[in-house]
Order: sequence, then structure tokens, then C-alpha cells
Amino acid sequence: MAGNTFGNIFRFTSFGESHGLAIGGVIDGCPAGIEIDQEFIQSELDRRKPGQSAITTPRSEDDKVEFLSGIFEGKTTGTPIGFIIKNKDQRSKDYNHLKEVYRPSHADFTYDQKYGIRDHRGGGRASARETATRVVAGSIAKLILKKYQIHILAYVRQIGRISMSDQKHNISFQNIEQSVVRCPEPETSVKMIALLEKLLEEGDSTGGVIKCLIQNCPPGLGEPVFDKLHADLGKAMLSINAVKGFEFGKGFKSAEMLGSEMNDSFRREAGKIFTQTNFSGGIQGGISNGSIIDFNVAFKPVATIKKVQETVNKKGDNIEFKAVGRHDPCVVPRAVPIVEAMAALVLVDHLLRNNLYKKDSL
Repeated sequence: MAGNTFGNIFRFTSFGESHGLAIGGVIDGCPAGIEIDQEFIQSELDRRKPGQSAITTPRSEDDKVEFLSGIFEGKTTGTPIGFIIKNKDQRSKDYNHLKEVYRPSHADFTYDQKYGIRDHRGGGRASARETATRVVAGSIAKLILKKYQIHILAYVRQIGRISMSDQKHNISFQNIEQSVVRCPEPETSVKMIALLEKLLEEGDSTGGVIKCLIQNCPPGLGEPVFDKLHADLGKAMLSINAVKGFEFGKGFKSAEMLGSEMNDSFRREAGKIFTQTNFSGGIQGGISNGSIIDFNVAFKPVATIKKVQETVNKKGDNIEFKAVGRHDPCVVPRAVPIVEAMAALVLVDHLLRNNLYKKDSL
């Protein structure tokens, strides 16, 4: 199986399956001398892990990361950083009935077609459990970004048909994390929670949208042709399980605008050049312009629902089945730290490409 490594200079490879002994990863290209804050890394994992509230899957995983290499006396050594997260609460018997069944909108059928074999326990390699390893790698990337005062902030702006209002908000990490669904608008958060409680009772699911803001990103990150900054961000986001859409800046709404409406006019004040608007989402020509990088990530509904569905089995028979097991009615709240992690991996990779990282700046 190819395609398990992400990045050009700051490279991350993940491994493991949902119901195996452990999941883990290897980070290569990490500069030496980065102070590793284990409490911060664990807190990021805790934001993603299952069992956070009554509206998430009750699977209970500590998600404790164990570093195996690349760190000495609390700092990175410049050598590959290896780590594992042990699986502890897998209930493989819950998936026995799926051994011969292709679940609708899952990777069961496509895996069989590609490899001729699949791990039916929780989806195996296709399980969203793999994203915990991304959060570890992204947390280390965040520690590097902190040296540049670059901040990544993501939050839930829509679940199902319930969206935040268009009014300006004072959005902070604190008011995002105060919400069970990670929506910083309290009245909208209450409505989202009520919807998810209803879907949990009905055995159904829904999708949503995460907005991500990257603040204080310097101008000049990104390559002008194939490795445009927004192209790499798009690939990063679309590699996350259940993601079906990515847009930055005005996105699809830009197709309705006139050039006189869309263009971000430049202005110079106090020796600094900036744009008066940010319809481009902080990226022009594939390169950051110094404005806030602004993008949205759309997630589809969780495919596993507790309703009778039509499908086929490995023999090709048309059958009906009803899923069992432990699943979220919506993955979006738990996906917020994953979106941030993947954005951090992209930014650090481009920082290293630009040679902006200096040893004496640590």
C-alpha cells in the first residue's frame, strides 16, 4: 500500500489499523532542538479522542502517545521521531457480521477491488482512528509554528442545516472548547447539540463544516505551480476521512462576483503592505500574502447508521443489513484538531522549503 507519507521536507508516515495492537507514525525532517511539550501533545489528542461527551462514540481510548525515538532530554535530535498509540478498547466481535458485507459509503468494496483483501474490523486502515497519529505529528508542527507566532484556530461553523450567523465574532480557543460541539456561538451550539441528540436516538447521522483560520502567517509561503499553498492545504484536508469539500477565501461564491468586487486592494501604512479585504483567503498565486488564511472543510454524514440499508455481500447477493457498534452521529466536532494538525503539517513543510527556519531563532 502506497500513499502513507505526507510532506516534502517535514515528512510524516502513519501506520496501523483501528483494531490492531497499535497505531503510530514516523516524523522525518523535523529540525533539532525543538522543545517537546508532552502535556500539550496529549491535550491535543484528548480533543480528538472518542468518549468526550454523550454525543460521541462511547469507545474508550486513553490515546496515550509513547515516543520511541528522535527525542532526548525533552528536545528533538533531528533524527526520525517514532511513536505509537496503543489500541485498548477495540471490540472486533462487533464487526463479525460485516466480514462478507459491503457497507454503503464505506471503503469496504473499493478496498476489496484494489487489494483483494480487507480488514473488516472497524474499517482497518480506512478507519478514522488513524487520524490520531496525524494529531501527534501536527502537534509537533504546532510547536515549531509557535516559534514564529503562527496560530491555527479551527471551529465548527455548521452541523447539518444549522449554521452560525454571519455576524462578526470574537472567536478564541477558550470559547470554542467551552462548547461540546466546538461551535463558538452559544445559541447555535445549543441547537447543534439538540440535533445530534435527536439523531443519536434515531440512529442516523449528519455532516457539517469546519472553518479554519491561520493567523500571522508570513507572506511568501507556497510554490507558484503544482505545490501552491492552497493546493497543499486542499490535499491535506481532502485526505481526512469523510471530507468531501474544501474551499478557501470566497471559494465557490467567487464565481458569482465581479472582479471589481473580488479584488483585494493593496495598501501601505507604517511601512507595511497589506490587503484591505481578504476575499482571496490570504493566498494569491498559490503563495501566502500575509493576511489571515481562511478556508472551510466540508464533512459528509457518518456512513455507519443504525437503520436498515440495502447493499450487497461479497458473493454479489442483494441483501439488507443494520449496523451495530459504537459510532458518532457526527464526526465534525472531533475533527477540529485533525484539521488544525494537517494545516500545521503543511505550513511547517513550506516554512522549511523557504529556509525560514533558523537554528539561532529557537
